[in-house]
Amino acid sequence: MNNQYPKLVWMNNSGLGCLLTFLLLGLLLGSIGLGWVVNSFLILLGAIILLPIISFWGLRWWMRRNLVEDQCPVCNYEFTAFNSIECNCPSCGEPLQIQGGHFQRITPPGTIDVEAVEVSVKQLED
Repeated sequence: MNNQYPKLVWMNNSGLGCLLTFLLLGLLLGSIGLGWVVNSFLILLGAIILLPIISFWGLRWWMRRNLVEDQCPVCNYEFTAFNSIECNCPSCGEPLQIQGGHFQRITPPGTIDVEAVEVSVKQLED
């Protein structure tokens, strides 16, 4: 290390030297009539910073409006589905639709659900 120069002038590893270089380059381009280059760079930099933030909040808003979390009316299994599509329950396979933020069965009126019971077969001796 060279001790002849004071530490205020020596900016080898500080970020201030890089910042001053960009500032001087911007002032030089602005003074010779190329301010549009500096403006477009700043707009691009702002877009790179702001677009992911806006996209994240927009995606959260859209998901909050279009996802429905409810229980299956047949087996009471709780799951999530999109608001505008018909889906099947992942547990029992019942086709469901979403009405008013809740799952409703897609069955024709008058359909009766029947549970099958296994019956053991006994042979009668004659």
